[in-house]
Amino acid sequence: MLNHLTLLKFKKPTTDAAVEDLSSDLDALPNSIVEIQMLEFGRNVIRTPRSYDFAVWALFANEETLARYLQHPKHLLVVEKIEQMSDSVVTVAFYGSDAGCLRERPPVNWLTGDDFSDL
Repeated sequence: MLNHLTLLKFKKPTTDAAVEDLSSDLDALPNSIVEIQMLEFGRNVIRTPRSYDFAVWALFANEETLARYLQHPKHLLVVEKIEQMSDSVVTVAFYGSDAGCLRERPPVNWLTGDDFSDL
């Protein structure tokens, strides 16, 4: 899967109502854009000087589906809103490591290397 991560640093002051409006628009995207496999978003809970304020994480099948999403009119409306309310926006797209497959393996005692599959 292709991960697409966007981080936003809001202009000051950005109201809670504006963030809720953005969240509502983001929540509607998967119902309009079939290329989105998964969409998560939310406010940052760690407040440090280098932290961003909001994150959007989406999964796509491949680069072609991401490209279609990036040009979709409903996505472009959200981008326009994000640009108006943000001082900084950074994005990255990367293929994930499929760490979920680790759950299928039995737990291992890291001291001895023995697994617990016979418990």
